[in-house]
Amino acid sequence: MRQIWPRDREALKDAKIEKEAAARIWRFAAPYRGMVLGFLVAVMAEAGLGLIPPILFGRIIDRAIPESDRGLLGIYALFIVGAAILTSFMSLVERWWSAQIGEGVIYDLRVALFDHVQRLPIAFFTRTQTGTLTNRLNNDVIGAQRALTSTLGTVVASMITLVTTLAAMIVLEWRLTILAVILTPFFILPYRRIGAIQQGITRDGMDHNAVMNSTMTERFNVSGALLVKLFGRQNDEAAEFEKSAAAVRDIGIRSAMFTRGFMITLGLLGSIGTAMVYGLGGWFAIDGSIAPGELATMGLLVGRIYQPLTGLTNARIDVLTALVSFDRVFEVLDSPSPLQDQPGAHILTNPKGKLEFDHVTFRYPLSTETIIPSLETPSSTVSDEDESPTIQDLNVVIEPGQIVALVGPSGAGKTTITNLVPRLYDVSAGAVKVDGFDVRTLTQESLRRSIGVVVQDPHLFHTSIAENLRYAKPDASNDELIAACKAAQIHETISRLPGGYDTVVGERGYRFSGGEKQRLSIARMLLKDPAIVILDEATSHLDSENEALVQEALGLALVNRTALIIAHRLSTITDADKILVLDEGRLVQQGTHTDLLAAGGLYAELYHRLMRADTTGVASEVTPFTPEQAG
Repeated sequence: MRQIWPRDREALKDAKIEKEAAARIWRFAAPYRGMVLGFLVAVMAEAGLGLIPPILFGRIIDRAIPESDRGLLGIYALFIVGAAILTSFMSLVERWWSAQIGEGVIYDLRVALFDHVQRLPIAFFTRTQTGTLTNRLNNDVIGAQRALTSTLGTVVASMITLVTTLAAMIVLEWRLTILAVILTPFFILPYRRIGAIQQGITRDGMDHNAVMNSTMTERFNVSGALLVKLFGRQNDEAAEFEKSAAAVRDIGIRSAMFTRGFMITLGLLGSIGTAMVYGLGGWFAIDGSIAPGELATMGLLVGRIYQPLTGLTNARIDVLTALVSFDRVFEVLDSPSPLQDQPGAHILTNPKGKLEFDHVTFRYPLSTETIIPSLETPSSTVSDEDESPTIQDLNVVIEPGQIVALVGPSGAGKTTITNLVPRLYDVSAGAVKVDGFDVRTLTQESLRRSIGVVVQDPHLFHTSIAENLRYAKPDASNDELIAACKAAQIHETISRLPGGYDTVVGERGYRFSGGEKQRLSIARMLLKDPAIVILDEATSHLDSENEALVQEALGLALVNRTALIIAHRLSTITDADKILVLDEGRLVQQGTHTDLLAAGGLYAELYHRLMRADTTGVASEVTPFTPEQAG
């Protein structure tokens, strides 16, 4: 189980988030500033109306009761009821405005976050735990949401209520007002200390929750659940999860008790202050220097002082802890994305499919070159990685329509080359060109629209077959779907399903066999109709019969298309127009199968080994032609 990394807390512990985060939030709230004005008007009206009942209660005691004036009593009672009704209405208005503002800002923030994260380079996702990321984008956003929708109204309303109440009390009896204010420092002094402690508790709670959510995300997907079951680790996983859940439980109890103890203390201070006002006010009333009704009014108003003070104290803690959420959200939102479209980037239209690798050198980002350090996995703290390039000085031209096979030992750089074409990574030196354009000068959308990719383990979303296929072409007709599936030799399989093309594939497509998923992926690629096709072990999960059918379909589909193919099947390699032989990131041989076999060297050695493996039927054990997973 991953532990909380010390540097996570260190990175946030000393951050000056109060002013920076508040200013940033205010910029996000710019479209809602008109609503803020309406909110403030509603709060001020609510605070003013709240003063009416205490004042009228005092008048009832001092005038209506002594004079036995039932009419005046009725008028005062009606005014009190009317004020209560109007106060309730204005409270609803105030809450509506605060919800509109808070939810609107969070909506904008959530959309901006999703858009930004999905545009981060693939290297970010390979080194970030999904559970940790979703926790950051979900729980932290919810924490920020609470601050804007609830705490905002509490803070503003408490401040306005406090000011108006003090003004009314001074007008009525300044001596008792001073007495009531004496205890105010005891509400204010703990602010900074209590806020800092609660911030620390909140950070720890967020970190522990992130660990727990990451564990659930990894273990509850189909692959993780299958791995746990096959290795019989259910008890071990439960024990590890128990530790993580216990940490979340303990931090939650600590936070709850700390907050409740603090609120009890504030309530006790308020009770003491009220008792002092009644005690001294009673002496004044006995001496005749204050009317009993005024004393009753002061007693009611003093509660309107301590209640806002208690609310402000608690709200300040809520704001500080919520700013931690905002700070963590902004850390993601402000993360740089190295892969950006250049200003004035070209749109690739009518692509022909010519590929050039112009002295390309590439090195994967080191663990020290992090995008969001607090989201990186623990191994990212290691900095003794091999800094040698994965691809070294690759210089190749592939003409439109050529089928090119990439062969070489595992780790030779085959998959890395295919990742550079759609610009999943930027080259370290040199240039990858499509139709003469450096891919860095093209818009990523138009570049990737011209490229179709089928990988060894294709991903299918947890939705219907039709929706998965239309991911390549949202406006595709049913006839187009059927034509693509027929070409990929999967239509008959789909037709036999009870739901047909509306059948839900299951998470990651686990309701289908490996070969069926592969053919669905090929159908999706065919539906896209790209100029360049990348096949990374695209037929590896097919049996001989299905492979022959799919190879025939691909043979027709690849006509007039450029194809980069990583495969260990002899038929794929020998039929290629050109074969690129890679070893440790360098191009060591290139040519046709016949020429390379005659030349001897690495290709001939790998080919004969592969041929022996195919003969014995254990190619997966002895052939070095399996694709590397990390370049």
